[in-house]
Amino acid sequence: MTVKRNNALIFVFITLLIDVIGLGIIIPVVPKLISELTGKGLNEASRYGGWLMFCYAGMQFIFSPILGGLSDRYGRRPVLLFSLLGLGVNFIFHALASTISWLFMGRLIAGIMGASFSTATAYIADISTPEKRAQNFGLIGVAFGLGFMLGPVIGAQFAQISLRAPFYAASVFSLLNVVYGYFVLPESLPKENRRAFEWKRANPAGSLKHLTKYPVVSGLVASLVLVYLASHAVQSNWSFFTMYRFKWTSVEVGYSLGFVGLMVMLVQGGLIRVVIPKLGQKRSVFLGMILYSVGLFLLAFATQSWMMYVFLVPYCLGGIAGPALQGIISGQVPTNEQGELQGALTSLVSVTSIIGPLLMNNLFATFTSSRAPFYFPGVSFFAGAVFTIISTLLSMRSLKHFHNRPH
Repeated sequence: MTVKRNNALIFVFITLLIDVIGLGIIIPVVPKLISELTGKGLNEASRYGGWLMFCYAGMQFIFSPILGGLSDRYGRRPVLLFSLLGLGVNFIFHALASTISWLFMGRLIAGIMGASFSTATAYIADISTPEKRAQNFGLIGVAFGLGFMLGPVIGAQFAQISLRAPFYAASVFSLLNVVYGYFVLPESLPKENRRAFEWKRANPAGSLKHLTKYPVVSGLVASLVLVYLASHAVQSNWSFFTMYRFKWTSVEVGYSLGFVGLMVMLVQGGLIRVVIPKLGQKRSVFLGMILYSVGLFLLAFATQSWMMYVFLVPYCLGGIAGPALQGIISGQVPTNEQGELQGALTSLVSVTSIIGPLLMNNLFATFTSSRAPFYFPGVSFFAGAVFTIISTLLSMRSLKHFHNRPH
């Protein structure tokens, strides 16, 4: 049984890795592609970037609980493969975009198909024992880390060919992932553990309401919202900020994100397997959030390119909080509702992804414009630090009665 579980973890890890490489490839070129299609400068183009993320997240918010419910009914494997196939085709759609409207349409389709991560999370929950669940969730972070280490660097190289070349490369990676998954990815949810699909539970409102069934989970919702919002200071704003503030090229952005990926991989693949068993999930959450806050605050006041690399270290070390929090939440929910839970959490991420990019990118655009009350390019990082501090305080209250012992 242990061997089968380990093999399944390897399968889903490689599937996620190839998928993230495909997504990471396009990051270095998006700001300049928007600028090319709109004729706007980078700071104004960041507003369009926020709206593109809004469209993606909006579709994900609507469709994630549906696909999560379908994975509880029909299994994880078919939903995961369908999503990856859609993303592969959609990257070609992006590559052919000749107007900003076309690019917006592509992001809408990508949002519909973007359920692979929540389904993969449910997959890991299916095959994990309770004591290994938090550590196994860390594999998602390793896949993200390694994928975002390799993806942006590969994308930066393809960007030297053209702004469209990375999208074709991403499509190849995603479609190869479908082929790989079709032949080697086993189903993780036995038929006897499946549940009927219900539309009343497969909608965003019903899905989020489902979180209230579990006291610890519902108590952490506000905290999660603030952490997810804070993350968009980096996720949505990094390329625009560094290109504007330090005149970085697509290649330099790619290498910086490669460094982020390396740090995330080291934290998720190694550090959490030491820290979480030693400190326990609860203390790991608090320590991670404090490190997040410190990293974001330092990034807000960076004045030299090298500082961005140094200040990313505490920010990335904060990644110990994610798997610990995921382990706490997942441990409150029965096996046949893991898909619904992960769909609900993805919907929660999507809600913040609707608000976060608009908030962070518009803060950046506003405080770098001639109409700004004062010039502060790092304002988004500062806002993220404030959100994370508040989230830490809320988590302390929510987890006050959660008892967890280090293993």
